[in-house]
Amino acid sequence: MLDDIDVPTLSRRPGIKWAHAGGAIPAWIADMDFPIPDPVRDVIVEAARTDLGYPVWEPDPRDNPLVGAYVARTARLYGHTPDPAGVRLFTEVIQALQAVLYVATDPGDAVAIHTPSYPPFLETIERMGRRLLPVPMRGDRTFDVDRLDADLRAHRCRTLILVNPQNPTGRVFTRDELAAVAGLAERHDLLVIADEIHADLTYEPHRFLTFAPFAPDRTVTLTSASKAFNLAGLRCAVADVAAPGVRRGLDALPPMLLGQPGTLGLLGTLAAWEHGDPWLARVRALLERNRRMVMDALPGRVAEPEGTYLSWLDLRDRGPDPAARIRAEAGVMLSPGPDFGPGGEGFARLNFATSRPVLEEILRRLTKFISEQTIAE
Repeated sequence: MLDDIDVPTLSRRPGIKWAHAGGAIPAWIADMDFPIPDPVRDVIVEAARTDLGYPVWEPDPRDNPLVGAYVARTARLYGHTPDPAGVRLFTEVIQALQAVLYVATDPGDAVAIHTPSYPPFLETIERMGRRLLPVPMRGDRTFDVDRLDADLRAHRCRTLILVNPQNPTGRVFTRDELAAVAGLAERHDLLVIADEIHADLTYEPHRFLTFAPFAPDRTVTLTSASKAFNLAGLRCAVADVAAPGVRRGLDALPPMLLGQPGTLGLLGTLAAWEHGDPWLARVRALLERNRRMVMDALPGRVAEPEGTYLSWLDLRDRGPDPAARIRAEAGVMLSPGPDFGPGGEGFARLNFATSRPVLEEILRRLTKFISEQTIAE
């Protein structure tokens, strides 16, 4: 059933991905088209059928079973055991990021982030009155450590957002790269906010390494089941606050100021992390096939995604915002490259987390658009 979905069926979905497509085939926002895992669906249906009152872990959130599930899963998959006392729950990663920036930085402070980068992160930096310090990804999708060292010193920057696997380029940072960031964190008294929401979507032979062990007293790790298990609408995220100063800052806020996830989000995330791995294995096999389909169909236009279900398409010969032309002329909705900040002009992001028939039609339209434009030139 995961691979047996078509455009007419998907177009009836009410979520933002398909509702905003306007007749195009959407391959933009980072939602997968696959049905959610059965264990998640079952627990949500059962809760809705029987009891949506106050959950058993109220009023003390430390009793929440999701904390233990997060710690156990991180230890099992990534060889790192977080301190349960530092785990905080939020509705989504963006909310957690904003809370951390609120207590760890002041208006006007510089915040470093690898660019191009996830647009809501860039918007958060701007709207919170912080200054963006871009860390440019080079053509090989690495970054210049010496330049970052100099920029951190010149801008007196004390905070870096590390998105790994990286969105939109699909890079999975190596041990050497993470060690280099940790060294800079020590040298510049740097807080590293590690967004690891795509960690479960890493392809062989690459290995995802959680950042916290590299700089345990300087790290806040943000994650959620929303990407790997297709649960964004459940609104549930985890912040592993290892940095003591940030932990104290968050705990000093009024207890309910930041809200908390609802029962269905907590139960769904718990079911995904404890019982969803067989479903995830099947999805990863489809995503592995799909990323190969994209690379085969668009040679020279995309670097191999090492993680995520996103391809970063190089269409700089098609103007500064090729996604707009592709939507108008080819009927495919991609994420515009310029939205991803410095380094995004001339690029577009493709979400390939869909069925074979839908992806084949997307790639047919894209290759036709590219070939027709080449002939016209």
